Amino acid sequence: MGMYAAVTLSIVVLAGGHIAAHAQAAAVPKSAAEDPVPNFDPAYMTDAATIKVGQDVWGKQCRHCHGNSAYPGKAPKLSPGGMDPAFIYERVTFGFRGMPAWNGIFTLAESQAVVAYIKSSTFSP
Repeated sequence: MGMYAAVTLSIVVLAGGHIAAHAQAAAVPKSAAEDPVPNFDPAYMTDAATIKVGQDVWGKQCRHCHGNSAYPGKAPKLSPGGMDPAFIYERVTFGFRGMPAWNGIFTLAESQAVVAYIKSSTFSP
């Protein structure tokens, strides 16, 4: 997936005293420093298909905490006008305070599309 990196090593002592080792990849999220923010160019940010994907992800997940009909005080309602796309992406991907990181849940394309939707003229919390 590109956003995970770690190895787990298991050592087993077999009958007769032989040692066997087994390496297995583990899903450990990378930090923001290891996973740079994508470039949000104007063509991408205004692509109708991308915005639609972001709207679908928002509707299935994000609106439950950030939407207008969310329980009061659950999470901030978004007013993204002055927010930089990179800032939004980092919050979605790596979380912040009580907000979970979505980098293990959303694909890279979904995270980027959510940013495009939030910054679009069609965004409606």
